[in-house]
Amino acid sequence: MKITKKILIVLGVLCCVNLQAQNVLTKEEAVSKALENNYGVQIAKNDVAVAENNASILNSGYLPTVTGNAGATYNLDNTEAEFSNGNVTVLNGAESSRYNASVNLNYTLFDGLGRRYNYKRLKEQYQLTELQARETIENTIIQMFSVYYNVAQLSDNLNTLEETLIVTKDRLVRAEYQFEYGQNTKLEVLNAEVDINNDSINIINTKQQLKNAKRDLKLVLGETFTEDYDVETEVDFTLQFQKDSLFQQAKSRNVALLQTEKNIAISKLDINSGKSAYLPTVGLTGSYGWNKNNNNAASFLTTSTNTGLSGGLNLSWNLFDGGATINRVRNAKINLETQQLQKENILLSIERDFNNAWDDYMNKLEIYNIQDKNITTAQNNFDRTQEKFKIGQVNSIEFRQAQINLLNAELSRNQAKYDAKLAELTLLQISGELLNVQF
Repeated sequence: MKITKKILIVLGVLCCVNLQAQNVLTKEEAVSKALENNYGVQIAKNDVAVAENNASILNSGYLPTVTGNAGATYNLDNTEAEFSNGNVTVLNGAESSRYNASVNLNYTLFDGLGRRYNYKRLKEQYQLTELQARETIENTIIQMFSVYYNVAQLSDNLNTLEETLIVTKDRLVRAEYQFEYGQNTKLEVLNAEVDINNDSINIINTKQQLKNAKRDLKLVLGETFTEDYDVETEVDFTLQFQKDSLFQQAKSRNVALLQTEKNIAISKLDINSGKSAYLPTVGLTGSYGWNKNNNNAASFLTTSTNTGLSGGLNLSWNLFDGGATINRVRNAKINLETQQLQKENILLSIERDFNNAWDDYMNKLEIYNIQDKNITTAQNNFDRTQEKFKIGQVNSIEFRQAQINLLNAELSRNQAKYDAKLAELTLLQISGELLNVQF
């Protein structure tokens, strides 16, 4: 919209002051803050840390167990002892004590390969948790950008509405001058005042919506700061893939598909782990102990002390456990079949979702390009109407209609721009490429 030179200068000064007063939250900074502070992402990272700990050698069953034991016993007895030679000894309050200490080692040499499969399962579970964390991160980024671009759209809308108000106020000044010199009626002044009120109300509503959107963005970012900020309103469409190549990426990198493949691998290991119960378990035991007995007078030995090593092998073979192992293996095989069916279903869903997302992106990008070109038409129409309005060839109603047409074109262009960008991000997420692009 054309505005007077004086108004342009004032707007330029106000714009500079505003840029100096408020920070600009870039897209890269927003992504960084979301990944660092968002509570959902932090919880997902903790889950990965727990899974990593579970997948370590310390949780594998390959290491031996070592225990230490110690004990002491004190006895105060009344004893009557009769010896083989016929002598009888009676002891009242006879004291005796026993002390022991030992270090014991237990190690499983062979358990039917059960711990081997369990250890591999923990590794696969760790990788599955990483994929789940990646899914959380991708969803958080999409959520963050949906709110971020909502702030950007409202910021663009606010600027457009403020420019519209400036033009309407300029029209009111012109109408008042013309009324004072008898060139038009009071009706033109009243119409301009009504339009100013409507434009002002639109600005008030948009400012409130913008405040709410910024609070939503702070929530997604996990931030608690109170200072105001602006966002970037420039959008670049960075999709460089052809449809076929991007679809191949979706079939190999989609996070939901990768999780299902991990679940299939885990189910296969569950089958092998269950079958390990058919085989025997061989264990190694070792002990080093110390024992001391302080006997009462009725004993043949006053004191005895023993120290020494002991070791042994043991074998345990559960020949029949009531069918629990058979049932467990059967269920594991059924679960594997279920996971494979889920994979086939996800592949079909990916194909449908990808085609929908691709068409949605192409349509919204085309709509944006059309809306962007429509701005030129609406601007030319407004400029010509404004010129005719100044020389009295167009009334205020026609002028206002041209002004509203330009306003609607700009608002529609703003919405189409961010809708197309969000559609692009959704397409990248389905294709598994969301984390591999520059924001």
